[in-house]
Amino acid sequence: MTAEAKGRSAPLWRGGFGRLWSAAVLSGFGDALRTAALPLLAVTLTDEPLLIAAVTACGQLPWLLFGLLGGAVADRVDQRRAMWTVDAVRGLLVAGFAVAVALGHASIPLLIVLAFTLTTLQTLFDNAATALLPAVVPPDALGSANARLMTGQRIAGGLLAGPVVPLLLVAGAALPFAADAVTFLLAAALVATLRTAAPDRAAGPAGSTLRREIADGLRTLGRDRALRGLCAATALCNIGMGALIATLVVLVTDWLRAGETGYAVALTAYAVGSLAGGAVNGRIAGRVGRLRAVLLAGTAQLGALVVMGSVRSTVALVAALAVFGFMGMVWNVNTTTLMQQRSPAGMLGRVSSAHRTLAVAGAPLGALLGGAVATAWGANTPALLAAAFFALSVAALIPASRPDVPVVVPDDGVTTARGHH
Repeated sequence: MTAEAKGRSAPLWRGGFGRLWSAAVLSGFGDALRTAALPLLAVTLTDEPLLIAAVTACGQLPWLLFGLLGGAVADRVDQRRAMWTVDAVRGLLVAGFAVAVALGHASIPLLIVLAFTLTTLQTLFDNAATALLPAVVPPDALGSANARLMTGQRIAGGLLAGPVVPLLLVAGAALPFAADAVTFLLAAALVATLRTAAPDRAAGPAGSTLRREIADGLRTLGRDRALRGLCAATALCNIGMGALIATLVVLVTDWLRAGETGYAVALTAYAVGSLAGGAVNGRIAGRVGRLRAVLLAGTAQLGALVVMGSVRSTVALVAALAVFGFMGMVWNVNTTTLMQQRSPAGMLGRVSSAHRTLAVAGAPLGALLGGAVATAWGANTPALLAAAFFALSVAALIPASRPDVPVVVPDDGVTTARGHH
């Protein structure tokens, strides 16, 4: 590939993409600080497990209640303006909460209200961000841009924020939230300076309502065989992910007897694997195509889950989680890119929100199933349950990856002779 072609297939750091990437990484860092600090604050306010769990649950509930609405609104409004306005509001809310914590006025109801409100605003922000990216980078750079965004967020949230939280908490319980507020406000300033062309939007019929527009997005998702298969597959694998995440600490500390150190090593292996996946995703997609890359990722994750649930070895678990994280990043990057490439102009927010909402719905169910099977049959069985759901997920992907499904050729800096797969 010539240098000129490579330049066209990678997003330019100067200008719009660099600012969007910086805003996303800053927000990811702040979100990780807040997500880690909220449960730690909750346990100082109550010893009731149900109330502590309610804080986390209320941080997930808005996606089920408002996810589709957020996508419809994102398709109606100026996405750049929506993003910086939402971040500014979230920054002020978290700053106010930090003041309340510093003054000793924190309470479980306040934590629940904060978690619910921030995620409600996030439903608009995330859908607008997905829809805005194609206006910031050229079409052939979408895959590379998504990989860089997700890798940057994983570094900031998965590797950097974790060690910082204890240091901030030593200096004061309010500091992680104050830092989160600063990241929100800085991200808002960066997005506000973006200069993007107005998105192409088809004129809606007279009297069009949000309900009708949401239904249009769902129908669009259902008509596209590839997107329909990806949505079904993601929903199924997220049930498995819910079971695994909810019980991973028990798997490591109880079944493997690896203790807290083993748990930390396992999480680090997953994060490192994710970063490696983001780095080489373009080569994988260039060789097999995006849909087949997702199918390959799901199959490899299925194998990793079987190892986690059947091989009683910490070394095997760490290696399996590294593979799981690697292929998880391949799955996420290509799924997001396919949605951006295949969604009609002006409908990306709705298609993205439909996919995201259906996917999120499976995680709480998976967590409950994971806890139930771990109690009944042992701490290793949730990983095997997750493997069963990943097998169903792979089966759902097979029709979408058949040769008669047109696929946009990936251009992540890799040439390919294929026009369609």
